[in-house]
Amino acid sequence: MLNRLRYAPHDGYAAPARPTAELPRLVLGVILIEAMYATLLHLLDAALTPLPLDWTEGYYYGTTRLGLIAQLISFGLLAGAVILTARLLHQRGPHSLLGGGWGIPQLWITLKAVLGVFLLIELIPPYWNADGMEMNSPVTWLLLLPVSLFALLMQTGAEEIFYRGYIQQQLAARFRSPWIWMVGPNLLFAAAHFDDTQPLTDAMQYVIWAFCFGLATSDLTARTGSLGAAVGFHLANNVYAFLLFGDMDQPDSGLALLLFPAPETVLPDPTTPLFSLSFGVELVIVGLMWLAARVALRR
Repeated sequence: MLNRLRYAPHDGYAAPARPTAELPRLVLGVILIEAMYATLLHLLDAALTPLPLDWTEGYYYGTTRLGLIAQLISFGLLAGAVILTARLLHQRGPHSLLGGGWGIPQLWITLKAVLGVFLLIELIPPYWNADGMEMNSPVTWLLLLPVSLFALLMQTGAEEIFYRGYIQQQLAARFRSPWIWMVGPNLLFAAAHFDDTQPLTDAMQYVIWAFCFGLATSDLTARTGSLGAAVGFHLANNVYAFLLFGDMDQPDSGLALLLFPAPETVLPDPTTPLFSLSFGVELVIVGLMWLAARVALRR
């Protein structure tokens, strides 16, 4: 009973998906989205081939301003694949994936609340070591800020439309249990964040973190009945991760205001525990972000 009351807005959010809620149709839709997205990225790769190596490396690794902006905006291809699939397989328009009113007020409220958590974290000890830190031009950073925010909105919005929009919505239209429509999309979201170039412990920690992060955004979507809060939550996290701090000449550092020396490369240690104090702190921060969003939204 409590779940039904708490997630009542989610019933209305999932309503447009009910006429075409068959599970095989959803599986086909996910396959179609992935195939279209992969094809579009392949075509984009082909278009980038004639460009100078510095340009293409900046795009693939996100080490330059232009490259990282282009990489983030390319997630619009994923959003386009989701929107087209929803139209072809479910006869649904893009507005039905976003929810009532598109959730813009919830996006703004959640964005401010979660950024407030990050500000509080930076104000309390322990403080980071500024040795070797370099600052990118603040003027250039500020001038690019609107474009950077738009690019991050494209990236976070596309992921939310796919995982918490299309997949969660279709599952919720077919199954009433939150265990299914919350866990299912976020297992896929977590798997997409597995990085086989990293040591196994680090890669699995990131997968677990992504799963917990996704659960928080799914919960906010269910409580508000739109994607706005989830996008605001995701956007605040990525603003902090992409625009404020980065490691020099490392992936996704192109838009960072503050750059720190890259960490030394160390050999993987198979005895490193999967759960550690530092990893636990990271999961607690996700919980604090979620709690701040809920308090701000009063849900």
